[in-house]
Amino acid sequence: MRIIINSEADTVKLGQRLAGALPQGSVISLVGNLGAGKTRLVQAFAAAWGAVEGSVTSPTFVLINEYYTPRGPIYHIDAYRLKDDDEFLNLGPEEYFASNGVTFIEWGNRVERCLPADAIEIAIEIGEGEARVVTIRGLDTV
Repeated sequence: MRIIINSEADTVKLGQRLAGALPQGSVISLVGNLGAGKTRLVQAFAAAWGAVEGSVTSPTFVLINEYYTPRGPIYHIDAYRLKDDDEFLNLGPEEYFASNGVTFIEWGNRVERCLPADAIEIAIEIGEGEARVVTIRGLDTV
């Protein structure tokens, strides 16, 4: 599925739609260049699940952030600084994958061999201005 979004407001709407479509236990690989909107999409999803406003930040330096919402936990992992699959596996991702939470992995393409077979991929490409082209694989409806 391919979606064109033209503004940050559209990113928020997509995050809200995902919040209604993704079941607990979902694993989402977020792919895109720096500044593409990966963290913003997670923020919008988390807000729709009732996360405290302003609590969702990029996990680039801490590697994993956990957010507890009325609808369940959200796990936000960043693979950008990891050297290899072993470093990712040392984080214990299988525990997050097996939980009833939703797990987002920014830069998931760097550790794709470690992700569950049913992981959903959301690729965000930067377009003109604020526009983004979002390609979602593994999810039929949003």
